[in-house]
Amino acid sequence: MKKTYLIIGILLLVVSSILLWLFVFRTDNKSDNQPITAVATRRDIGSTVLATGIIKPKVGAEVKVGSRISGVVKKLRANIGDFVKTGQVIAEIDDAELRAKLNQNLAAVNKAKADFDYAKLNMERQKSLLEQNYISQQAYDLSENAYKVADAQLRQAEANAEVAKVQLSYTSIFALTSGVIASVSTQEGETVMAGLSAPTFVNIIDLTRLEVQVYVDETDIGKIKTGQEVKFTVDTYSDTDFKGLVTAIYPKAVIQDNVVNYIVVVEISDFQDKILRPEMTATVTIQLETRKNVIAIPSKSIIRERGERFVTVIENSVQISRKVVTGWYDSSYTEIIEGLKEGETVILPD
Repeated sequence: MKKTYLIIGILLLVVSSILLWLFVFRTDNKSDNQPITAVATRRDIGSTVLATGIIKPKVGAEVKVGSRISGVVKKLRANIGDFVKTGQVIAEIDDAELRAKLNQNLAAVNKAKADFDYAKLNMERQKSLLEQNYISQQAYDLSENAYKVADAQLRQAEANAEVAKVQLSYTSIFALTSGVIASVSTQEGETVMAGLSAPTFVNIIDLTRLEVQVYVDETDIGKIKTGQEVKFTVDTYSDTDFKGLVTAIYPKAVIQDNVVNYIVVVEISDFQDKILRPEMTATVTIQLETRKNVIAIPSKSIIRERGERFVTVIENSVQISRKVVTGWYDSSYTEIIEGLKEGETVILPD
């Protein structure tokens, strides 16, 4: 019985050894004998620059609206998030004092007009009498002088009335551009004081006039030109690609944490029916030159040694290292300018 158990144990050990050799050693040899390869083929290579940007209002797209006169805010017709149109009244200042001042100036105009009419009529009478030698030249000169003074006083009164009208018009605060109310810095019943600068009531932003300010590293800025096509995404619409064009490059660098960047301005050409807002972070891809129908291989098949580039080529079932000259590259493929022909097979490292 013991002899039978011994024979069975020996058989099990032999079978286990055979299985181990089949499934481990033979698998490894097969893997070693069949490396991962790729064929040099022709394709279009589009190089890109990746960067981060911030959505900003264009110049003139964000307007601060305030009061040009001092007074009490009688009515505020704007709330954050409201859409307003150009010319729409968004606030009113109490106009009682300015209306009274206008009426006072209008009364002064009426009096000045009456004085002017009398002085003019009197001068004409004096002229007639002078022509008939009934009065002296001095008497006529006095009437002419009185006429000129009355004329000046009338003009001054009319000017004062016009100023009062303009000041009264300032009691209505109008939206200077169409857009969305971004902030409100006053409320009804508050007294505003107009000094050298107008106190801001509201900020209005035109959300259709936005741009992306992209921070491009100094190593890539030389590749950027106006007119290049741009795609970008924002976190809130991560599955949407927005389109734009490079319109400007700031000449002055922005240095943060010893990193030199240049601001590239991108005009948004397609909002994709979405609402973008200022200060959103954008992940930007700037499309550079596209090389058409070039020989290309997977970038990971290229080995870099001492500043030169090599690939391992299979020739007649033999692996040979060959130097290559590369060109444009994208996220997966690299253009081969010299060293490989179309159809040749290269090995991809593990």
